[in-house]
Amino acid sequence: MKEIHIEDIRENTSSEGVFLVLKKREGKTRRGDPFLSLTLGDRTGEIEAKIWDRAVEMSKLFEKNDLIWIQSRAEVYQDRLQLVIADLRPVDENEIDPGDFLPKAERDPEEMFQDLRTQLRKVKDVYLKALLKSYLQDKDLMERFKRAPAAKRLHHVYIGGLLEHTLSLLRLVDQVAPLYPEVNPDLLRAGAFLHDMGKVFELSYSRGFDYTTEGRLLGHIVQGLKLLDEKMSDVEGFPDLLALHLKHLIISHHGEYEYGSPRRPKTLEALLFYYIDNLDAKMIGVGRFISQQEGEDPDWTSHHGVFGRPFYRHSYMSLSDPDPSGRLKEEKSPPDNVESQELPLFASRTDEQA
Repeated sequence: MKEIHIEDIRENTSSEGVFLVLKKREGKTRRGDPFLSLTLGDRTGEIEAKIWDRAVEMSKLFEKNDLIWIQSRAEVYQDRLQLVIADLRPVDENEIDPGDFLPKAERDPEEMFQDLRTQLRKVKDVYLKALLKSYLQDKDLMERFKRAPAAKRLHHVYIGGLLEHTLSLLRLVDQVAPLYPEVNPDLLRAGAFLHDMGKVFELSYSRGFDYTTEGRLLGHIVQGLKLLDEKMSDVEGFPDLLALHLKHLIISHHGEYEYGSPRRPKTLEALLFYYIDNLDAKMIGVGRFISQQEGEDPDWTSHHGVFGRPFYRHSYMSLSDPDPSGRLKEEKSPPDNVESQELPLFASRTDEQA
C-alpha cells in the first residue's frame, strides 16, 4: 500500500512513500559535492526532490521510470514545495498497485467511451460512418486509445486524457458548427475522433509519460495518416475528395509551421477545427497548472515556461457578488443620509454622449 500521496504532502512534515521517478538529473554544488535532482510522481501529481547526502551511492539504486520508496522531509524553496530525501530503496512492482503512480482522468474511461460512441452516431455520411466503424471495431487500438494521454506535458497529461480531449472536441463541434452553416459537421466530428489517433503510438504511458522511438522519429501526425490510409482502404469506394479534406484537417490541426503543422489550415473545417482543438488544449493545460500550484502567493501562480507568464489563481465565478472574498470592499459604510440607488445593468447613451 502507498503511505502518502503527493497531494497530501505539506511543508515541514516528514513522510514515507513510494513514488515513480519521472526525471533524474545529476549535479554538483558550488563546493563540487555531487547531488541528485528528481521529479517524482503519482496519480495525484508531481513534486521535485533533492538528494544531498550519499548522492553517488543512492544514484546506483535506481533509474528514470523506476519505483522507489523514500524517507523525506518537505520544505519550500523558491515558492515551491520540494522533498529532501534522507533514504530510499528500489521497489518491486509486485509490492504495489501500478494504478497509484500515473494520474488518471476523473471520469471512468468506459463511461467516456460510451459517450464517444453516442457522439459519433451523429455522423450521417455513409463513408465516414463506415470509416469510424473500422476504427471502433479495432479492439486493440481502442484499448490503447482509452488509456493514452493527449500529450507529454502540456494538456490532458493523464491516463484517459486523449479520450477526454476527443470527447470535449466532439461536444465543441455540437456547439460551434451550427453557428457556421457552410461547414460540414460530419467532417469535423470525424476529425475530432481521428486527429490525434497517432498518439497511441507516439506516446508511452506504462511508466510515466514519454515519447516512443517511433514517436520521436515520425510523430503522431505521420503515424495517424498512415493508420488512416489503412482504414480507408477497408471502405469500398471512399471518395477521393472526402479523403483529401479529412487528411488536410488532420495534418493542419496544429495551425502553424512552428507548432509542428505540415500545412496550415486552408479549408473552413480545418480552420475551425484548429481553433477548437487549441481552445480545449489551452484551457485544460492552464487550468491544471493553476490547480496544481503550491507557493506563498495565494493569488498568482509561478511563471509558466510555455505561456511566458504567471496566471491569476481565481476565476470570476459570481455575477451577483463580484467580490466574494471581500478584499475590494471599502471598510467605510455610506453616510446615513445617502440613499442607495439601483442602477440599470446597461445604461443607454444619449444622443449627446454617442
